[in-house]
Amino acid sequence: MATARDLMHTGCTCVKSNDTAANAARMMAELDVGSMPICGADDDKLHGMVTDRDLVLQVMAKGHDPETYTVDQLPQGHLFLADANEDVDLTIAKMKEHQISRLPVIDQGRLVGIISLGDVAHRMPESVTGDLAGSIKS
Repeated sequence: MATARDLMHTGCTCVKSNDTAANAARMMAELDVGSMPICGADDDKLHGMVTDRDLVLQVMAKGHDPETYTVDQLPQGHLFLADANEDVDLTIAKMKEHQISRLPVIDQGRLVGIISLGDVAHRMPESVTGDLAGSIKS
């Protein structure tokens, strides 16, 4: 049985919950990514996700100072997760049902990786990738 661990990529960089929006944006630019996990300031527990869209709509468009506004102040919706040992079919079903292109993977409460649409494309049949991509709204 293939698991979420088999699909995920490791080495995720977290933005800390007390980092500023400006720092999060700089990190995203440096890493060339559109979203990052938010981890605790003192631990590696996952607190949420921040996207480039969050920074534009929730910080810049609302007139907040990105040099002082911290990512833990961003509104967080429900955080969908995959357990590292869950069946890959369940993982992909979650991504489809909730229309998400990046799914954090946890093991014993700790972030161990992220599954992106690209990870699915590299490791799963084209039909699975196409079906998933078609279910995700941009």
